[in-house]
Amino acid sequence: MRSTPLVPVMLLSLLACSPSNAAAPVPTARQQPPVKDAGAPGIGDRDFPLDGNGGYDVAHYGLNLAYDPKSKHLAGTATIQATATQRLARFNLDLSGLDVGAVKIDGRDVTFSRKGDELTLVPAAPLEKGARFTAVIAYSGEPKPIKDAGNLGIYGFVPTGDGAFVTCEPSGAKTWFPANDHPADKARFDFSITVPQGLTALANGEMTKPPATASGKTTFTWSERHPMVTYLATMTLGKFELRQGKTPAGTANLTAVDPKFHSELNKLYTTSGEVTDYWSKVFGPYPFSSTGGVIDDFAAGYALENQTKPIYGGFEPDESIVAHELAHQWFGDSLSIKRWRDLWLNEGFATYAEWLWSEHKGRNTAETIFKSFYERGATDPMWAYPPGVAQPKDLFNESVYTRGGMTLHALRKAIGDTAFFKLIKDWTAGHRYGYVTTQQFIALAEKVSGKQLDKLFDAWLFQAKRPTSW
Repeated sequence: MRSTPLVPVMLLSLLACSPSNAAAPVPTARQQPPVKDAGAPGIGDRDFPLDGNGGYDVAHYGLNLAYDPKSKHLAGTATIQATATQRLARFNLDLSGLDVGAVKIDGRDVTFSRKGDELTLVPAAPLEKGARFTAVIAYSGEPKPIKDAGNLGIYGFVPTGDGAFVTCEPSGAKTWFPANDHPADKARFDFSITVPQGLTALANGEMTKPPATASGKTTFTWSERHPMVTYLATMTLGKFELRQGKTPAGTANLTAVDPKFHSELNKLYTTSGEVTDYWSKVFGPYPFSSTGGVIDDFAAGYALENQTKPIYGGFEPDESIVAHELAHQWFGDSLSIKRWRDLWLNEGFATYAEWLWSEHKGRNTAETIFKSFYERGATDPMWAYPPGVAQPKDLFNESVYTRGGMTLHALRKAIGDTAFFKLIKDWTAGHRYGYVTTQQFIALAEKVSGKQLDKLFDAWLFQAKRPTSW
């Protein structure tokens, strides 16, 4: 995620979760299974205890969706393929608002209940550990975005005049489909999205068949065959102008812009292709099957790295922001964090990518940019926030971005360019499509460089003060 130059870096409040307003059957007391057979209502992230859910691992989401911008009505069927990681007599999915009509597990009707943003499913018979199962949830209603108390503003499923602007970091996926809504549970996605004729529906990955129009409605079919965290999923839709082709190196490239931004279509297409190909040399092979970008006419004031389709909320992104969002395709999308406290592994790396892009284009060097930030006085608020442990009520603090990027430059200076850029490629290759932690990165940095780096990482990531030696 990246704010525009005109908007301060977002200060995220996790207190803005909207409660469910759906009515649903509630199991009787005798239907409630023992606690030992219940999947936890959170995935185990201590800073965000109710995000995600325990007891199962999702492999695939099949989302069949229809949205009418005039009525703001969404109708959906989510087919979720998963594996039980423990014996399950009940388990939860995250879902905010929206009415649930019916739920089946492996073709059998099941009991379900709602409490807050939790949808609890009670299978007809307990699922044994290791069992693969398919849950099908039919739901509908008017999606409500999350209105954040901090500077992020609004995210999730955001209705617009001609469609919807859909950006879900950190926990907005639950506003439009039932999910295990935490980055620690990646899955593959297929989308079938039906909208009024004349509109375009965009989702992650690639179109698997041409759009089909009948009875005044058009259905778009997309598939993201690579693992993806839920906050990167999108079904942004509206009036768009599209340009499709390939980057100079041959990666599929799709750019879509609201007609208001017609003049940016070719620029964004060209820049996205150039940046994707350059990062493929610096960071290692591009991890996905397509690249590109979307500009929608919604003044979000930020960009988000939706997998394969970064989205820019109502502004014309410069090269620096495009470089940031496309760097996330490696750092955050392919390599995902297990816990939000390690967010600097996403944002610090993408911020440092901006500095590397500036260096590549013959503008300011990374060293010059590093020094400009380091010159801030010791009382600057950035130094009081250790970026190595992102704070749940201030997740997108500038320190996570800037001090995160500075950490990487300090490391580069300490171990030299040869070791540093080898480290980056080893990092992306060794964890491709997987999960990463700060401690794993520190261990790899020490292995590649042959140096003890505890002091450096402690000073830059974990101390609430301006580093003076490392």
